[in-house]
Amino acid sequence: MTAIHVGNLSKTFARPPGGHPGKARALDDVSLDIGKGEMVALIGASGSGKSTLIRHLSGLVIADRGIIGRTGEVTIAGEQMQCNGRLSPHVRRLRADVAVIFQQFNLVGRLSLLENVLLGGLGRIGFWRGSLGRFNRMEKLAAMEALARVGMADYAMQRASTLSGGQQQRGAIARALVQKAAIILADEPIASLDPESARRVMDSLSTINAEDGTTVVVSLHQVAYAKKYCPRAIALAQGRVVFDGPSRALDVPTLCTLYGAQCEELLMDETLGAEPFPPVDDVGGVPPLRAVGIRGV
Repeated sequence: MTAIHVGNLSKTFARPPGGHPGKARALDDVSLDIGKGEMVALIGASGSGKSTLIRHLSGLVIADRGIIGRTGEVTIAGEQMQCNGRLSPHVRRLRADVAVIFQQFNLVGRLSLLENVLLGGLGRIGFWRGSLGRFNRMEKLAAMEALARVGMADYAMQRASTLSGGQQQRGAIARALVQKAAIILADEPIASLDPESARRVMDSLSTINAEDGTTVVVSLHQVAYAKKYCPRAIALAQGRVVFDGPSRALDVPTLCTLYGAQCEELLMDETLGAEPFPPVDDVGGVPPLRAVGIRGV
């Protein structure tokens, strides 16, 4: 079963004042399908369109309208989230099935970690009870169980603002568990973390995928994590899909062909306990700083 379908998705943004005239294209005719229960890495250098794509998948951003036909289409488990520049009237219900984990954690610093995790259930309880924070005993037990799964139960009553970045991110994952989302979208969840914290976050996402069958799409800045944790990788460059296949196929020559000089940005990682990637210019004679035209790939 297809968990996520994207059809001919494009997005342009107005350039900031003082920049080049016209508009910048963040996504360029992106089409892809992700099956239920897959764990997929979304990789690419800075500015490749990863975060923009995740925001479209969660219904937080609306795609460009096409001239004809069904363009800019995003469906979640067969139900349309948006199409041709318009959100579905059922988008609120669909968002409840899609949890987004942001790079900035998005926890409320003055609340306890437990209270933050309980907020994951707001979309599934009554408005007034949620607004007043009136969670029942079963909901609190479910939140504690979610914290235990990510190794954070001992910090349940601690203010979120006092936790480290890695601890806050695992709290955000527990919040996604309480949301009972069928799909987790993680937007560079380890970008600002130290290697050990990054490993724990990725281990938590991988365990949820394996044990619960949750579909996980995780945006990653470096390829080593994609190869270790995600069987499939989708690579973006200049807003286009330039690779979609097994993560293990993302060797250095392939990355240099796809990204040219930017490939070094994706290879800087020696923290996963594996042998580091060899220097780019020592692999198959591929020079490190020769840009390759993406549209010709």
